[in-house]
Parts: sequence; C-alpha cells; structure tokens
Amino acid sequence: MEYFLTEEQKTLKQLARRIAEERILPVRAELDETEDFPWEIIKDLADSDMFRVFIPEEYEGLGGGCLDLCLVIEELSRVCSGVALCYAATSLGTVALLAYGTEEQKQKYLPDVASGKKLAAFALTEPTAGSDASAIKTTAEKVSDGYLINGTKQFITNGGEAEIYTVIALTDKTRGARGASAFLVEKDTPGFTFGKKEKKMGIRSSSTRELIFRNCLIPEENIIGSEGMGFIMTLKVFDRSRPGIGAQAVGIAQGAMETAVDYARQRIQFGHPIIALPVIQSKLAEMAIQVEAARALTYAVARSIDGGAKNFTEESAMVKVFASDVAMKVTTEAVQVLGGPGYMRDYPVEKMMRDAKITQIYEGTNEVLRETIAAELRKRKARRD
Repeated sequence: MEYFLTEEQKTLKQLARRIAEERILPVRAELDETEDFPWEIIKDLADSDMFRVFIPEEYEGLGGGCLDLCLVIEELSRVCSGVALCYAATSLGTVALLAYGTEEQKQKYLPDVASGKKLAAFALTEPTAGSDASAIKTTAEKVSDGYLINGTKQFITNGGEAEIYTVIALTDKTRGARGASAFLVEKDTPGFTFGKKEKKMGIRSSSTRELIFRNCLIPEENIIGSEGMGFIMTLKVFDRSRPGIGAQAVGIAQGAMETAVDYARQRIQFGHPIIALPVIQSKLAEMAIQVEAARALTYAVARSIDGGAKNFTEESAMVKVFASDVAMKVTTEAVQVLGGPGYMRDYPVEKMMRDAKITQIYEGTNEVLRETIAAELRKRKARRD
C-alpha cells in the first residue's frame, strides 16, 4: 500500500533496509547462535544517525516522531528482530526522560544517546512484578545526599550493555503503586551490578539481564518528575512504546512472508513450483492480508500519536496485540509452507517464529492488554451515557 510517507521518511526507511541487508543479514545466524551483543552493528546504526531519529533537535537529534521510529524498527526486524530490539530498547529507555525530565537531565544524557555513544534501558519488571507492575518491591529511600536504591530488576532488555537506566522504585511503600518513582541510574554507579544474562528462546542477540541494587546511592537530581509519579509515568511510557512493538512484529512477519514466497516459487513438487498449489496460495494470501492490516494499524496509530492525540492507551494496546498475534500466525504458517526445511536452522523462518513469540509477551502480555482495551471501551460507553 501507498502510505504517503514524506521524502525524509522514505529515505530513512531505505537506509534502515540497506543496513539490515548489508550488515545484519550476513551475521544474523551467527548472532543467534553465539548470543553476542551486536556492537559492530550498533556502531553502524550510530554512524548512520539512526539513534538521532527519536531524539529532539535541541539535544542533537533529528526530531523524528513515532512513525519515523517505527519505520526503522520494522526494517531492522524484517531481517533480525534481536538486533532491532537493541536499538528499540534504547528508545524505550529515553521516553520517560523526554516526557518528564528536567532540561538539565535532557542536556546531560540525550546528546550521548543521539550519537549512539550510550545506550539506554527501562527497568520495571521484577521477580514478583511482571504483568502486575504495581507489585514492585525495589525501594528508593530518601537520604541526606540523594536516594538509596535497593532491589532486583529482572528481564531487562539492554541490561549490562546500556549506560543509562530509567529505574522504577518505591519511594513510599505504604502507598503501593502511588508510591513509585522514576530515577536515572548510570551504569558505573557504586552498588549497581548485573546478574545473569538470560538464555532465551528468541531475540538472542539482545541482552536480557538482572539489575541488582545494593545501597546504590544516586543524587537527588536524578529523579525524573516528582515522587509518586513512577507508576503513571510507566503507563504513559508504554502507551508511546507499544507501536514500536507493533512495528517489530510487522517486520518479523514481513520477513517470514517474503521467505515463504521465495521458497514456494523455487520448491518443485508434483512437477510444479508449490506456489501453484491452491493450498499454498491460500496460505500466502492470508499472510499478505494479515501483514498489511497490521502495518496499516501500526502506521495509523503512530501518526495519531505524532499528530498530538491526547489519549491513545486503547489504540496503542490494539497495535501491540494485533500485530504480535499476526507475527506469530505468519511465522508459524511460513514454517509450514517450507515444511521440513522450515524447521531447520538453514532457513530463517524457525528463528523468526521463535523471535515472534516474545512480541506477545513483553510490554504487557496480550491477555492483559485485551483487558486494557475492554476497560477503555467501558469508559467510552460511560462517557456516552
């Protein structure tokens, strides 16, 4: 479909695709096997100004919007969503800072992110707080010279590799979720260490680690916003970041569909390429419908956010749920089209199928987000009544 992208957006999309095909594709399988963090590719992305896309111009960025970011994530994910996540997670790590940080905080941290010199991460999840984000136990105690952070964060993307972390911790345990606050923590701060690097089903080149805080003292000026804003801030952060998960899912699905089509053209069975078989044609047609529908929804919501929409919780959740379900369906069908070879690591669709699964899980499981959508529908009816 023609989405009427600007010339700048078309150029950005083409550049991201070229990096994906020239730099990521040759090492995709190796990175999946070794689970090494793709620092050389991160440098390529930085040299191509990709990290400037989501940073405002006043902090040495390009001032791009949600759609611009989605275009890059989609193209990178089309080849390898693990590498794409290393990039996208840095954007996630800056959302709270961009929306609620002070001018001094932005001037201190954002130029280094824009240049790709430093990666960022967002730290919310804990061993006892997954879908129930309000169950966090990490604390930030106010002391004379700042805040003492104690606790453990789990499954943190870019953990151990990022230099800047947005950490959600309780400043008032008696208030539950309303006692949570957000803090900027730098990698080398005393009392801040890293636990095990997780061994994952998919997105293996992305680093997922525990963050451990033991009397980690940070200065008072490192709080983002004010005390008690952390939980509301987290909800707003995910509202803005979920279209990026949608873009990741669209990219995975697009890559899987292209692989399935190419294989179906070449694979000869019963004397003809299997793409001539009605059952294969039906599968490929359904893939194409689903991928384009997911892309259209992702772009539409991203444009709505860029256009200044005030409340997009429902739409953001829809993007993430629909696109991730599409990614899982399309990659599963791609494996089926390839048959036995599709189950083997010689072809990328088995990796894409493994990678797709996480898009249904992180930044809110699809089950929880369906409840979020239903809650927004109830509110809408209440407003009409």
